[in-house]
Amino acid sequence: MKMIIAVVQDKDRNRLTDALAENNFKTTKLSTTGGFLREGNTTFMIGCEDRDVEDALKIIKENCSQREQMMAPISPMGGNADSYIPKPVKVEVGGATVFVLPVDSFFQF
Repeated sequence: MKMIIAVVQDKDRNRLTDALAENNFKTTKLSTTGGFLREGNTTFMIGCEDRDVEDALKIIKENCSQREQMMAPISPMGGNADSYIPKPVKVEVGGATVFVLPVDSFFQF
C-alpha cells in the first residue's frame, strides 16, 4: 500500500478532485500555503494499492497544469525600501509536487 501526497495549486483543486473521484480514488484534502509565492495550495492525501499508483499519478499529471504568472518580487531586507519599486517578473506556477510513501499498516475505525 502507498500514500500519495500531492501539493497542487488551488486553481487545479476542483478539477483534480472530480477526476480522482471518477476513478474511485478516496482523498483527504488539506488547505495549505506555499512558501515561495505565499499563495493557497491544496494538499491531497491519497491512500491506494501499489498497483494503482501509476493511474493516480497519471490523473494528477493530466489535471494539474503549469502556467506562467506575474509576481512582484519581495522588497529587499537591507537598505531603504522607500525607493524600491518592484518590477513584476514571470514565474512558472502550477503543476504538482508529489510524494509517494510506503504504508506499513492501515487502520480504519
